[in-house]
Amino acid sequence: MKKLSRKTGMQPGSLVFTGKKKTERVKINLIQYNGDAFSEKIVSEIGHCYPVNNMYNVTWIDIKALHDLKTIETTGKLFGIHPLVLEDILNTDQRPKIEYFDKHVFIVLKLLSYNERIERIDVEQISLIVGRNYVITFQENDEDIFDNLRERMRTNKGSLRLSGADYLAYALMDTIVDYYYIILEKIGQHIEDYEDRLLNDPDSELLKDIYIVKRESLVLNKSVWPLREVVTKLDRVDTPYFTNSTKPFIRDLQDHSTIVIETAESYMEMISNLIELYLSIGNKRLNEVMKILTIISTIFIPLTFIVGIYGMNFKYMPEIEWKWGYFIILGVMALIGLGMILFFRRKRWL
Repeated sequence: MKKLSRKTGMQPGSLVFTGKKKTERVKINLIQYNGDAFSEKIVSEIGHCYPVNNMYNVTWIDIKALHDLKTIETTGKLFGIHPLVLEDILNTDQRPKIEYFDKHVFIVLKLLSYNERIERIDVEQISLIVGRNYVITFQENDEDIFDNLRERMRTNKGSLRLSGADYLAYALMDTIVDYYYIILEKIGQHIEDYEDRLLNDPDSELLKDIYIVKRESLVLNKSVWPLREVVTKLDRVDTPYFTNSTKPFIRDLQDHSTIVIETAESYMEMISNLIELYLSIGNKRLNEVMKILTIISTIFIPLTFIVGIYGMNFKYMPEIEWKWGYFIILGVMALIGLGMILFFRRKRWL
């Protein structure tokens, strides 16, 4: 909400970058290919990518770093992208979605990566503009998350270079979903570790760690649930930009997203069970302590009664003159305490 407040009072379609500046430069990677030819180069301006070269089947324009508003605005003018779409591209907290236009399809996705150093999930927004023979991707930073995909293009492995722009869009989305499996693996490892700690030696830091992994699971759920809506709509809506030959792959992607959602939901349930188990163990320990304290107090009640009687200091108390009175009272108190302990043991209260 704090990021979105920067746009207060502005008209719809105003270009304001709401994310964090993650790189100082703007990097535009232009890839063009068909079954026989492949071209890859870094260009300094988006104008060098337009018009799209028709001698290639597919043109992929990868724009990294969204802080340069001039590049984003120029891209919108060259490819006929609606100002509201450009606004959503720059709003890095945009919910994953898909929208259809006359000249292209607009898709917003969330890329999740696990930060090993701080054990947190990093979220990056990736936006796709899918045209008839081109795909434009917008990324927040300059890390090459699609390096394996580029390598497949360079070596002409698989059917990627024989397919159209819609298959490239599918491959990009599939790569993003693959990162979700890595996140699930990390969360699953944490849950297993916390289960072992909980059953063996729970400590005060364990509950904090469980809540942290619960928060990261919520981040995963927040990104995955809209993804299934995007893929489902992509499969059901007929559009010239996604052909029937690509629909089976879209349905496979839908299955993957369903698996991720179901796994994430099961993890959330497991984390909730861990929290309940932690609280139950804490309550059990507290009950054990209170039981011991109650038993000790119960044992000392009659002993305190006896001591209270002989502590009243009346002058004419017959037992005060007894030679062995002190030792007799101590013995009686010991027998009472021992008898109560045996009684508690017999009742299995100890």
